[in-house]
Amino acid sequence: MKVGTDGVLLGAWAASGMEAARVRNVLDIGTGTGLIALMMAQKFPNAQVVGIDIDMDAAEQATENALSSPFSQNINILHKSLQEFIEECKNGDSESDSRITFDAIVCNPPFFDNSLTCPDPKRTTARHNSTLPFSTLMKGAKTLLADQGCFSLVIPSECRQKIEDEAIFSGMMLTKRTAVVTKEGKKPKRYLLEFALNGMTFEEGVLSLKSEEYRLLTADFYLSKAEKS
Repeated sequence: MKVGTDGVLLGAWAASGMEAARVRNVLDIGTGTGLIALMMAQKFPNAQVVGIDIDMDAAEQATENALSSPFSQNINILHKSLQEFIEECKNGDSESDSRITFDAIVCNPPFFDNSLTCPDPKRTTARHNSTLPFSTLMKGAKTLLADQGCFSLVIPSECRQKIEDEAIFSGMMLTKRTAVVTKEGKKPKRYLLEFALNGMTFEEGVLSLKSEEYRLLTADFYLSKAEKS
């Protein structure tokens, strides 16, 4: 799967309200090329980032990208489904015998539901939620989230209510919602959502892809024209 705006948006936006020093463990569910895992490693230099993907080729590509980056010591890519990974985390750390949790969890999930699948099985896995239903994703994130952690994801506008409903069923609270528009006045095409186990506040906003706010949000993750040349 190619790098797209959704991934860049999520990587730049996720856990933006958390102090970098206290983010120690990050999980990227369905890491794909490893883009968001790399961005989280850049944002949180003290953190260990785990990226998981059910597709072996994707996991190998993400591993190659991580090893070629300045953040290679902070990223670990695993070829595992979310369900498999949860079972491993339930067993805890053999030394401390404690359950493994994450301060920040991010996901750009497969979102097509009840729609025609693609002839390419890899693209189907990446885009259709048959392998990772929203209910499984939200319950899994709740299981793995630290008490003061946050779970961030980017989804199409038509999936927003379904995700928010599943969050309620799983026991998480919506703490932040940002509507993403191509330009001012347009209807949202995407939503950035943040959930927590104990949400005391709720923040809502709109982000235009043509705005100075978007440029500033993503500036640290794009090469300058001088660097490109």
